[in-house]
Amino acid sequence: MLELGLFEDDAFRIGAEQEMFLVNSSMTPAPISLRVLEDANEERLTTELGLFNIEANLSPSELGGDCFSKLENEIDELVEVVRRSAEKSGGDVVLVGILPTIQQSDLVLKNLTPYPRYLELNRVLTELQGDERLIHIKGLDELTLHLADTFMEFCNTSFQVHLQVPISSFMKHYNWAQAIAGPVLASAANSPILLGHRLWFETRIALFKHAVDSRSKTFQKRGQPTRVHFGNDWIRTSMMDAFHEDVARFRIILTREIEEDSIRLLEEGKIPKLAAWQMLNGTIWRWNRACYGVLNGKPGFRIEARFLPSGPTVLDEVSNAAFFIGLMTALPEIYGDVTEKMSFDDAKDNFFSAARFGLKSQFAWLDGRGYRAKRLILDELLPIARQGLQEFEVDAKDIDRYLGVIRERVEIQRTSSGWMLESLSKMDKTEKMSVKLRELTAQLKENQRTGEPMHTWPLAELEDHSDWIDNYQTVERLMSKDLFTVRPEDVIDLAASLMNWKHIRHVPVEDDGGNLVGVVSHRDLLEVLSKDRFRKAEEIVVKDIMKTELITIEPGTETLEALGLMRSRNVGCLPVIENGKLVGMVTAHDFLTVSARLFEERLRKTK
Repeated sequence: MLELGLFEDDAFRIGAEQEMFLVNSSMTPAPISLRVLEDANEERLTTELGLFNIEANLSPSELGGDCFSKLENEIDELVEVVRRSAEKSGGDVVLVGILPTIQQSDLVLKNLTPYPRYLELNRVLTELQGDERLIHIKGLDELTLHLADTFMEFCNTSFQVHLQVPISSFMKHYNWAQAIAGPVLASAANSPILLGHRLWFETRIALFKHAVDSRSKTFQKRGQPTRVHFGNDWIRTSMMDAFHEDVARFRIILTREIEEDSIRLLEEGKIPKLAAWQMLNGTIWRWNRACYGVLNGKPGFRIEARFLPSGPTVLDEVSNAAFFIGLMTALPEIYGDVTEKMSFDDAKDNFFSAARFGLKSQFAWLDGRGYRAKRLILDELLPIARQGLQEFEVDAKDIDRYLGVIRERVEIQRTSSGWMLESLSKMDKTEKMSVKLRELTAQLKENQRTGEPMHTWPLAELEDHSDWIDNYQTVERLMSKDLFTVRPEDVIDLAASLMNWKHIRHVPVEDDGGNLVGVVSHRDLLEVLSKDRFRKAEEIVVKDIMKTELITIEPGTETLEALGLMRSRNVGCLPVIENGKLVGMVTAHDFLTVSARLFEERLRKTK
């Protein structure tokens, strides 16, 4: 098809895919997408891997004029369609890269969209990976998980920008997409929190790579790239370089009946859909991906920028798109071939630096010098993006509006990730993280509905009055995760000191393998000390006094069930176990805190 000159060579078009989260009244994931889609009856909406995610496919349009404001209006329209349908099932919509309130108990099979493609994708990727899937991400906090499935991918939603370019310049434009990915991402970060941990400014970049990794330990040792990757070099001879690389490196993991004979269709003067290659391409997630399509009977290739997160507002998203596309149209004309100006390693390093640090990043640019993200964007890139949009006669008021959002955001150095992290740091340190994340998400949602750009928002605050009980529907949102433990061979003086220093009444006992083997309470200490008053504390070890007949629960246990268990069995604490390991602890004091707040809430409502 390339040799025959069948591809469009004079078109610049834009498009996008909008992914979104569905939430319930407590701002936690609502697995209602199938009901929402049935009610909405909108062909531009479709499913995603998780039942609390929905995707909207936006209409393509020619680059120029009011194309960006039309894109914004269409996204607003579709988000409102989803919101109205979700409200009928007690839900709502949140645009964010990773939902702050999502918990590990949400990442289960029952929340997988029950369609053959998703079921098979999970089965094959898990089977190929072989062992437990290790996810380790370190930022302000550190998160380590061992999983046996791909359900962590439920956590990610993105705003994927598409740009179709003439086939003759596709390779040049694709390389520039790689070069600018870092600075564009730095200004758009919106995913700093995963499972209550503060990680990268754009944690999606690390998480997606791990979540769908298909490499066994053997392939990992050999350094084979993951199916989610940035690439290892520029495209140097033809766009076919990338296609050959993908076919050579990545095995087919999904297939179906392919009735189309592409060669025969070409011989008949028809345009094939390339269904087999498109299916393979759909399971290889380059951060900038080449996508094939046919519009008005003419085939073309577009660059799909997959690295941008969903949200925080539609205006912010379209501003990100305008910034990216303005650079994509201007830079090749100003500087020519980026491979002659910049090393690929610098482009790749810039990208991952942006994911980790956002606007705090330092970038290597075309002259080989290092630039702070703020200065590079304001002094160099924004004027170039403006020039690119002007050359395609994008409406002047739209250029000012969308690039103005980027400028103001970068000038005060606050992305949505920064807004979330700063809001959390200003909240009451003694409040449970689940409460803070719920309030953060609730105010994120309400701010989105105003349509005001993120950089104008006040920081999120804890409300004086809220429906507190919604935060505690399951033990996972109530339990303490920051635990202080002892081992069976430790002297009881250590257990007593921990209780005194940290103001706690129960200390879990773990063996060297991390298995829970007992619990020591302050009552146990008082009892043994009263009986052995002439024996020194350093002579008594934990295993002599710990209770070993334990009543345990799982993170997904309903709070009322756990409370009833504590009352019926007359115990002061319940260790929370997952896969045989201790992940948290619920105590009588935790329930007293919830009860007090519930009483206050009911009292307020009666007044």
